[in-house]
Amino acid sequence: MSPVKLLPGAVFEILVSTTETGVLTLADRYGLMAAAMEESLDEEETLALNRLIRGVVKGKVKIAQ
Repeated sequence: MSPVKLLPGAVFEILVSTTETGVLTLADRYGLMAAAMEESLDEEETLALNRLIRGVVKGKVKIAQ
């Protein structure tokens, strides 16, 4: 199995897209999965990732099927 690699700036792109649409797509979820597995996220990326997760938990962000 090949390792999952995160594209640079992907977390922020997902945050912007989700903020604009209010929807987390399947592609976004795969990106977040890769981000969660990434061991070299900086503090800002970690905060953005946590913000997205909090939005889903609170129901402010819908998950597309």
